[in-house]
Amino acid sequence: MSRDPYELLGVKKDATQKDIQSAFRKLAKKLHPDLNPGDKKAEERFKEISAAYELLGDEEKRGRFDRGEIDMTGAEQAPRQYYRDYASASGTENPYHSSAGFADFGDSDDIFSSFFSRRARGGEFRAHGSDRHYSLEVDFLDAINGTKTQIRLPDGPALDLKIPPGTRDGQTLRLKGKGEPGIGGGSAGDALVEIRVRPHRFYVRDGDDIRFDLPITLREAVLGGKVRAQTPSGPVNLTLPPHSNAGKTLRLKGKGVAKKDGSAGDVYITLKIVLPDASDQQLTEFMTGWTAGNAQDPRKGMESSHG
Repeated sequence: MSRDPYELLGVKKDATQKDIQSAFRKLAKKLHPDLNPGDKKAEERFKEISAAYELLGDEEKRGRFDRGEIDMTGAEQAPRQYYRDYASASGTENPYHSSAGFADFGDSDDIFSSFFSRRARGGEFRAHGSDRHYSLEVDFLDAINGTKTQIRLPDGPALDLKIPPGTRDGQTLRLKGKGEPGIGGGSAGDALVEIRVRPHRFYVRDGDDIRFDLPITLREAVLGGKVRAQTPSGPVNLTLPPHSNAGKTLRLKGKGVAKKDGSAGDVYITLKIVLPDASDQQLTEFMTGWTAGNAQDPRKGMESSHG
């Protein structure tokens, strides 16, 4: 701390202990790292005013500093000639002295009281470290089924991260104690990782359900039968009833997104009839001679509907 502690706190040298405490409280509310995430300048200022209050907030340390017995860092200075006489003559307790430290700060119910703690006797200032914020992109299936991965921090170390099954886009995962270190032995902050889920080519998440289209052939739609479908949790065999229309939706219960209570959502599969890519002469001739098909009008009634 290179500047004068009184100057750092913005108080005069004849300020009362209450004035010093009020000045520190006001500055700390403004500069605390939890209120200024990522602001290194505010963090450095907070450390400076904390050190200043560590010195001036303690009646005995403040007195020793004012008499030149310790410097701004608390290091011992060469004693002055009159100190011994002064010490022996000082038998009364200073009316402002208190061993409560930061105890009176806890009387406030605002957010400030949750930031600080101090030993009642030792006078050691402690502050909880600020959180670190990260963002991580994961594949759709990794978010649905869960996975383990690593994130690389700007300062080098890698953190193991578990992606729980059913993780949502925008969800924040917390790594306790992996944030900024605390001040004065205070506990470290946390690493908060915001998850961004990449869209999938086929699957769409709908709450705890999964929806996707399943292409089927014209033959499968007309005759029905067994078809294989790949779901996020693995392949399944579906039984198509004969005469299955395009747009028909099949439900697979409990095959969707895992829930916290151990259950899971459902998978909804919508049938999509797909004709052969190449022209099929036999199919063309059949449709041409299929007289029953000429009588069918699937769009009947749509012309008169305006709603």
